[in-house]
Amino acid sequence: MKNYLGRIILLIEDYEKAASFYEENFGFKKMFDVITDVGQRFLHMGADPLDSLGIWFLKADTKEQKERMGNQTGGQPTMVIYTTSLEVLFKKLTDNNVKIKIAPVLTPEYKFFHCFDLYGNEIVVVEIKE
Repeated sequence: MKNYLGRIILLIEDYEKAASFYEENFGFKKMFDVITDVGQRFLHMGADPLDSLGIWFLKADTKEQKERMGNQTGGQPTMVIYTTSLEVLFKKLTDNNVKIKIAPVLTPEYKFFHCFDLYGNEIVVVEIKE
């Protein structure tokens, strides 16, 4: 038996705006996008279409869901995104006016920064070796 991490779920207000943010800033692609016969949309995005890990956008419909949008983790980071080039990605995000919470921390052991998506979800970006 094998178990896999599938997708994290983010409450969003607009599917296209959310998809555009993650595509433009992190290079994520639509992995699965379908609207059911009852009008429910399933939009999954990720960095690698052959990998199961990604983001599932779920439209916030109720008042309670809308209040939780951007704060699903009570002020803690929502996710970690790995990159092989922290400085390049940081420049891209700042050029795109993405809000930065913690500027790059560069040590011999690790490199990271924190930013927010368009709904206020905190993202930790960590550099990894290829």
